[in-house]
Parts: sequence; C-alpha cells; structure tokens
Amino acid sequence: MKKIVSTKEAPAAIGPYSQGTIACGMIFVSGQIPVDPATGEFVSDDIKEQTEQSLKNLQAVLKQAGATLDDVVKTGVFIQNMDDFAVVNEVYAKYFSKNCPARSCVEVGKLPKGALVEIEAIACRGKDECCVENRK
Repeated sequence: MKKIVSTKEAPAAIGPYSQGTIACGMIFVSGQIPVDPATGEFVSDDIKEQTEQSLKNLQAVLKQAGATLDDVVKTGVFIQNMDDFAVVNEVYAKYFSKNCPARSCVEVGKLPKGALVEIEAIACRGKDECCVENRK
C-alpha cells in the first residue's frame, strides 16, 4: 500500500501527481522545480539559485516523509542546458557531500514553467520492514 506525502513547505503539484509517495519503505519524491512555496514563483532566473531552491524543496518533501538527504539512494537531475552542469554540481555537492547517492543528469528541451533545473529522488527510510537488512 502506498502513502501520499504532502507538505506546504514545498510547492504544490502542478498536475495530477503527488509531491511524494511512500511504498515498501521507499520514498519517491517527484521532481522539484525552483518555486518558492511561500510565493508560488521562481526564486530567480539564476541557475545556482534555482538549483538551491529545488534542493530545499526536495528536502522539505523528504522531511515530511520522515527522511533526510542522507536517506537518498538515487536522484535524477534535469537541466535545460548542459553548460550549467558545473554550477549545478557545485550546489548539489553542498547538499550531498558524503556517501553520495547514485545520480542521473540529463539535458532536456523544456521543464515545467520554464525552470532551468528539476530534481527528483528516491530514498529509503532506514531499517524499515521492507529493507533487505530486516529479512532474515
């Protein structure tokens, strides 16, 4: 059975999807774009600031699900311009500095609302009943 994750600390979904879901001890966080949840607007047009806000939004959904960035096992990073890769990495490394999750990073033609970056994640809530460590 899945549980829906929803928080006002991250932007509301702009389509027929949830901010996140939990199933079998895994947390699936939908792609987060750089919208300030308080204003509903982009934080700026700067890739560095957009990446920072996208990661803050990701953190907020994880927190609501009872997890942290340390629980993330995989991320997907979507950027509008691969020339921004180094800047995105610089910001990303502040949030994932050790035991980094697996990651994909791809350049895409367009992102929702014209965002420059979108970041999604999959996390595991520690020693949950579905984790392999608990199967004996």
